[in-house]
Formats: sequence, C-alpha cells, structure tokens
Amino acid sequence: MTDDFPDLPDFDLKATRNAVRRGVLRTAAIVLTVLVLLAAALTWGSAAVQTRGDREQRMAAVLGTAFKMYSPAYAVSLGACCETTPMSMSLEVQAAPLRPVGDFWPAGGAAYTISQNLFGRVGRLPLGSVANTRLSTALYDVGTSLAPKRDVRKVLDRLPGGLRAMAVVEFATPLPEGDMKAFMKTHGACAERVAYERRPGALSITWGFGYWADARTNPGKKGGDMTEESCGGGLQDFRAWVGLLREHDDANLRAFDLSLDRLRKAADGGLSYAYVDQGSSVEKLREVIKDPRVRTVRLADVAFDLDKP
Repeated sequence: MTDDFPDLPDFDLKATRNAVRRGVLRTAAIVLTVLVLLAAALTWGSAAVQTRGDREQRMAAVLGTAFKMYSPAYAVSLGACCETTPMSMSLEVQAAPLRPVGDFWPAGGAAYTISQNLFGRVGRLPLGSVANTRLSTALYDVGTSLAPKRDVRKVLDRLPGGLRAMAVVEFATPLPEGDMKAFMKTHGACAERVAYERRPGALSITWGFGYWADARTNPGKKGGDMTEESCGGGLQDFRAWVGLLREHDDANLRAFDLSLDRLRKAADGGLSYAYVDQGSSVEKLREVIKDPRVRTVRLADVAFDLDKP
C-alpha cells in the first residue's frame, strides 16, 4: 500500500518574513495597549483613592494652614488643590518674606510644593527652620535672654523715629485674649502674627489672621469688629482650626514641627506670649518698649515709609 502525500509548496522566504513581522507588530501593539490601559487605570485609580471623600479639602485646610504656621516669617498663599500622580498628591504655595508696611513687596514670591505620598504622609518641606530670615530668628529667640530691653532701647534711640519697623514684641507674662486686645488699643498696634506658646530656641505655635480661609466663610461664626479681630491674631479662628484636626493628623503635623497636644494646649489657653508688628514706626516702638507688660522688642526690619508725605 502506497501513501500519497501532496507536494509541499516551495518555501517562500519573503512571505515568511512578512508573516513574522506582522506577528511581532501585532504582539507589540497588544502589549502596548495593555500597558497604556494599565497605566491609565493606575493613574485614575490612584487619583480616585487619594482624592476620595474630603481629602483634597483637608489637605488644603490642614497641611496648607500648617505650612503657614511653619513659616510665620512669610506671607503664604495657597494655590489650587491638588495635583496627583500615581504615588503622591501635592499642593503648590507661594511664599514671600514679610516686610514692614510701607516698604516694597516682593512680586509674587517663590513657589513651593507640599506633597504627601499614597499613604498620606508628608514629604520634605521647604522654609521652616531653614528660612533664616531676621524675623524667623526673632521668633525663635522668644523666651531667651537675647535682645535685652536696655540694648533695644539704645538701638531704637539711634534710629530715625519716622522709619517703619517690623518687630517681635514679647510680653513679660503672657496675656489672655481680652488683655491682648486692650494692649493693642492702648498702643494703636496691630498683631499680624501671635505666638501662643513660649518655646525658646524653637518654632513657637504662631497664628495669623486669615491663616485659615474657611473661618471667614463659616456661617456659624459670630460677627464682630473686623479690624479689632484682624489685629488681635484671630484666636477664634485658631481654635476653630484646631477643632477640625483628627488624631491621625498628628504624624503629618510633626513634619511641620507641630503636634496635636501642643496645639490643643495653646488653643485652650489662648495666651499671647509675643506678636509680630509690621506697621508701627520706630517712634511708636519707643513707647511700646516702655510698657511694663513688655519684656522686650526684637527688631526684624526697618524701612522708609514711601507713602508718608
């Protein structure tokens, strides 16, 4: 019995190469499509996880405000929140050094980024303890023996009285809210920032009016004299902000050299240990330093008042 086999076609090298090339391209296209879909799913999924609930709002409210407290020598404004990547979420801020009122203002300041990873932990922060401006140093010196009253008086006496000054005024004993406002009225001063604790050689808890924008639009907030409130440090706002903090915020707050325990203690006590004055003249500070309630005044900057005739 004889098996008859069909004749095999001639081997076509060109056709084989084309078939292999089509197979490789088809496989590469499928793999690329799968990778693109996986990357998109990872990006969208990560963004959905990171922005779920009120995480965006809380990042701005908690971390953005904490950054302002971390950099009290700067005027900080928050950008739009938030930019996300598969592994992090970030918030951009603008920061410019504070200057005496009447002096020139830096245009826009510098841009910085606050970021937290997929697990909600804050990364490395700019400014803070490394800012090293004269105002930062003056705030760090609150509670120390540096800049005694007698030496500061001599400095104030040799400066022209019409100069605008930026200074940290430290109290001999901390003042409760009512006494703080009375002090401001007595001297016609305005506290741009208030230190609510004394922590020599370290960053004190310092709050400024307008640090937390939500407090300005809170429908349950009681009305009052806006000028008096803005010049008194905004203790009500500070207490409201501390009230929204949760236990799990403590780890991130420590990255800003803060802690829940210290914040709650400072908010409950409401005692003013020092304040930043941007608008007083040297002449007015000569009177302020005579007040027995004042421990000392630490000059951070002076400037000519360009608007004064």
